[in-house]
Amino acid sequence: MAQYASALLISDLHLTPSMPLTAQRFFDFCEKDAPKVEAVFILGDLFEYWVGDDAALHSPFQQEVKRALANLSTKVKTYYLHGNRDFLIGPDFLKKTGMTLLADPSKIHIAGDDYVVSHGDSLCTADVGYQVFRGWVRKLWIQKLFLSLPLQWRRSVANHLRSNSTIQYQRAERFTPEANQAKTNVTLLASAAVLRDQAGDKLIHGHTHLPARHHEILGEQEWQRWVLSDWDLDHPETILPKASALFIDGNGVRYLDLVKS
Repeated sequence: MAQYASALLISDLHLTPSMPLTAQRFFDFCEKDAPKVEAVFILGDLFEYWVGDDAALHSPFQQEVKRALANLSTKVKTYYLHGNRDFLIGPDFLKKTGMTLLADPSKIHIAGDDYVVSHGDSLCTADVGYQVFRGWVRKLWIQKLFLSLPLQWRRSVANHLRSNSTIQYQRAERFTPEANQAKTNVTLLASAAVLRDQAGDKLIHGHTHLPARHHEILGEQEWQRWVLSDWDLDHPETILPKASALFIDGNGVRYLDLVKS
């Protein structure tokens, strides 16, 4: 991987036509913010769901996102890493957008430092049920079988899974909020293991929607961990508008508030 003097990292935008303000902020990001750096890294869950590259051909919204990414890729190097919602983004969409796919995890090099990047769901090892599910849906033969289904069937399956996930999360948050957060957050053991494997001491991920910088220690191992924000500008009645990026250059690492900018 090449060295870059500056970069922006984002994740968990969950783009969908039903969230137009969030989508517009992403289009503005591609047009105004992102071209100011040398590289952009999108660490998964750019879309609320993805049921195959062929589905994008029938979605004006996904075509609009594709054009924004293709335009961005002509200005700065743009990387993509699969999330838990859009791990079926395939070579056709990547080729048309000009993005380069990264493995999860990967090591990147920015402003003289190395960082390990991951979407983050593989690090939530306390959620055993999810990890079993993740292992199955990441099998190539399962993915090929799913992608061979009629498009409407695939969309129905995706909507069913999203609905069940939301119901289970809301139930857990209502009755056992502390236990649920511990279960669905990344673990020290998983963070330590991935950093050992990658020979790194700086980890950046998304997925948990809990943006913060952490200094962590396990035994003799010590590292820094940055969590990326999710984006939501469309539900002011339930949450504060949120959208941020992690900016890295020669001056270090800092969060950029994209709501106010």
